Amino acid sequence: MENFLSFLCLIIKIMETKDSVGNLLNDGDTIVLSKTLKIKGMSKTLKRGDKIKNIRLINDPNNIECRFGKSQIVLKTCFIKKS
Repeated sequence: MENFLSFLCLIIKIMETKDSVGNLLNDGDTIVLSKTLKIKGMSKTLKRGDKIKNIRLINDPNNIECRFGKSQIVLKTCFIKKS
């Protein structure tokens, strides 16, 4: 039983979602873009320094989900910083 608990702790540690600086991200956090990004399928671009509120974490620790305007987008965590 103790081995199983240590295994679960290891999996949870691996699945932590961190921003480009290494800060731990949680659901509902506000982030700032660290690079200007062109989004496929949209005419808009996300500019460096834009704030995005109320992010959602997904199963992949390298990506987050958020809303920009009325669009639902997925961003890589290497392009964001927690504010």
